[in-house]
Amino acid sequence: MNYILFDGPSRNNLLPITFTRPVADIRIGILTIREKWEAFLDSTTTTVTEDYLSDKYPMVEMDENVMINASYLPNLELVEMIKDLTENQAIFKDEDVIAFFSKDSQEEVDFDAYEAIEFNDDVIKVEHTWDIFSKNGEAIQEDFNLLTNGRRSQPIPSSNNVMAAENIFIEEGATLEFVTLNATKGPIYIGKNSEIMEGSLIRGPFALCDGAIVKMGSKIYGPTTIGPHSKVGGEINNSVIFQNSNKGHEGFLGNSVLGEWCNLGADTNNSNLKNNYAEVRLWDYQTESFAKTGLQFCGLMMGDHSKCGINTMFNTGTVVGVSANIFGSGFPRNFVPSFSWGGNGGFTTYLTKKAFEVAEVVMSRRHIEFTDQDKAILEHVFEETKKYRRE
Repeated sequence: MNYILFDGPSRNNLLPITFTRPVADIRIGILTIREKWEAFLDSTTTTVTEDYLSDKYPMVEMDENVMINASYLPNLELVEMIKDLTENQAIFKDEDVIAFFSKDSQEEVDFDAYEAIEFNDDVIKVEHTWDIFSKNGEAIQEDFNLLTNGRRSQPIPSSNNVMAAENIFIEEGATLEFVTLNATKGPIYIGKNSEIMEGSLIRGPFALCDGAIVKMGSKIYGPTTIGPHSKVGGEINNSVIFQNSNKGHEGFLGNSVLGEWCNLGADTNNSNLKNNYAEVRLWDYQTESFAKTGLQFCGLMMGDHSKCGINTMFNTGTVVGVSANIFGSGFPRNFVPSFSWGGNGGFTTYLTKKAFEVAEVVMSRRHIEFTDQDKAILEHVFEETKKYRRE
């Protein structure tokens, strides 16, 4: 069977993270959503997403296909139902379509003509940016079970201080010495060729993905995920950092999501709780205003390629778009549009020519090419977000 992951209506709720990727390529837990589905289905997947993303993330359609809403994370019960789908059948969760069978010959999909199968069990849905960190603990546990089932961890070096060793899994090539690992509150997963430097304190649920680094003396509270080849230091609490991003120095990051190719300067701090303990409001790209989250703790949402200078301070519930460059004293405003350059004293437009020069250098340091596809995506984001910038 050919499986295709589609963005669904949640995509706009997940901006700025989905400006540069389909919903399927969001990381939550240990794996991306796509990686989870491919592991459960034992099959590759392609994507239905926005037109401007489709060159980099194409769809492959065959005679018979199963379309899956990428906002939903797989579990055994749901995957079995999806594998059993036949023509003119669809799986629903309340009013949401989770998956449906389609044929290449269909000109349109009319769900009124489909047999509706209700999925009544619990399932994790990623519907808002803050779900990425608020549901991360449950997602880490699910991925930990998936990745470690029937496998044996590498031995934990004897220099480490360990609690609940049965909840710790170390992949081949990982290095860690003189580290405290406390897995009593949730699992700790340490990926291939990753490193936790001496003096670090780690409390699960925690995922350190392949090739990632935790620097000396770090303090990390779960649920937290550090994506592949990212580097972190200082204090982190309940946050998800995507691949190839850096928070390499002292400073606090809490209840936050950082996209790919982000960099936080030394001693950057974010607030994750308002002084009056009120509900946090975040910028909503659909209503173009600040909207309630229902959360008391909510920090920084930062899109790909954004960076900030040393000693940057972010207020509670700050949204930073794609390719923003923030620096200077004081708090920048709670919504920093994509391709903004500046800080508390005001912003100018970060021109694509200069942004691309930086992206090319940054990516080449990780031996990754900044392609024409990447440029086209960022150029589209630049134009799409022009209305938010004060030019």
